[in-house]
Amino acid sequence: MNTFAPAAALSAWVCLLASAPAQASEEEGATARLIEELGLRESAGALRDRPGWAPPGKIVVMGADAGRAAWMQEAAPGVAIVGAADRAAAVREAADADALIGECVPEIIAAGPRIRWVQRMYAGVERCLAIPAFVERGIVLTNMQKVAGSVMAEHVMALMFGLTRGLARYVPAQAAGEWANEAVPEGRMWEVKGRTMLVVGLGGIGTEVAKRAHALGMTVIATRNSGTDGPDYVAEVGLADKLLPFAARADVIVSTLPLTPETRGLMNRAFFDAAKRGALFINVGRGGTVVTGELVAALNDGRLGGAGLDVTDPEPLPPDHPLWRAPNVIITPHVAAALEGNEVARWIIARENLRRYVAGGKLLSEVDLNKGY
Repeated sequence: MNTFAPAAALSAWVCLLASAPAQASEEEGATARLIEELGLRESAGALRDRPGWAPPGKIVVMGADAGRAAWMQEAAPGVAIVGAADRAAAVREAADADALIGECVPEIIAAGPRIRWVQRMYAGVERCLAIPAFVERGIVLTNMQKVAGSVMAEHVMALMFGLTRGLARYVPAQAAGEWANEAVPEGRMWEVKGRTMLVVGLGGIGTEVAKRAHALGMTVIATRNSGTDGPDYVAEVGLADKLLPFAARADVIVSTLPLTPETRGLMNRAFFDAAKRGALFINVGRGGTVVTGELVAALNDGRLGGAGLDVTDPEPLPPDHPLWRAPNVIITPHVAAALEGNEVARWIIARENLRRYVAGGKLLSEVDLNKGY
């Protein structure tokens, strides 16, 4: 999955990275602005205060060519920064590495018994947490949470409007050269103003979704695990026990949930039975949070009025899967976070976390291994 940075901070960094040499103070200022704009949180305590922490000697950076590795090296004086073009190279370099920037690959973690920090370059961490060594060895895990929030929220809006304005039917008709002005009954063409949206998972992405829905004149309600507080553009926030009652009130349900033991299969028959009849369901979180067969059944019998799915289970969705044929569905292939030039923001944050790790400081966006996000 790709990632996103706010335009102002991203543009500033593009200019800085293009200059030779860039001024350190300007880089620091641009990084600080990006962190502030994204609202990234620091770890509760510094690494140097944790038992067993020691300054690293070698860090492997996946996907870094010589130029990128040299740029990363500037943030880690006295540490060997080694670029790895692919997984095989990362496995070879892992034996004496203290940390890894890139992907959670079991073979790499197994080949690197000294690895104590992994910076994942994307948001989802379920593959990382499936590797027992993270818990067994106390590996610190950081990710790219919130980095894709803005563009993913725009993708949610695109899916919602595609469903409320009939594009799921009109676009195929266009491809067939048909003037299908009666393909969508007038009663199925919605105005979203005055409707209610439920955001399931009011985190970085969910907050951006809520902000946009409110601006469109929608009433936004939401669930989250961390508490019942929320921004002023969310009318009501509930804990997990409010999921079904809130679903019964919502015209549009948006899931931005990560995949954890608690969320796996959460959107099941009981959930779809509880939802307001004819509601739209949009998922940009993880496909595994939905019981796909029960989603298909809810679409086919009209309990749901439609679905916009950027993620599915299984993924990729096989060509013969019944979800392709379910009524009023728009499917995009896990591209909600895609954006031109989006790799810049990820590398900015990875470099900043590298600097903090080497100094034994507080990392950005540390994952709680017990919660799974």
